[in-house]
Amino acid sequence: MVDVKKVPAQLLLKNLAKKFQDDKRVKAEEWMKFAKAGIHKEKAWEQDDWFYTRLASTLRRVYLIGPIGSSRLSEYYGGRVDNGSQGYHPAKGSRSIVRHTLMTLEKLGYVKKDKNGRSVSPQGQSLLDQASKEVMKELVEKDKSLEKLL
Repeated sequence: MVDVKKVPAQLLLKNLAKKFQDDKRVKAEEWMKFAKAGIHKEKAWEQDDWFYTRLASTLRRVYLIGPIGSSRLSEYYGGRVDNGSQGYHPAKGSRSIVRHTLMTLEKLGYVKKDKNGRSVSPQGQSLLDQASKEVMKELVEKDKSLEKLL
């Protein structure tokens, strides 16, 4: 059986982001055009569909690590802060964006709250399995030697 761990992450995230874009329940809000990823970034995103990609990435991350909280996720999405002539130091990503993505995924029913953080719900597990199976079928069309993984 195809698993999320056996599929290339980039292809899986593209597939999931497309599913989120097609879903009428998910809407990118107006303020998201101007949001930065965190203190470690100078400018806002150049891609218009960054929110859908972040939703997909967050769902995958919660699946792989979960249960996980917003603080750990913001550490994952953080980076290095440029302090001029001083040395680089790690910084967390935007916790507001992390909270918003988690609440959106929770509203869609793909993530549920637990005692230790958030984890993937059965609907989220089904979505991830379905998306990874679609990606693997696309890979098998290109390379027949991967057919044994289906």
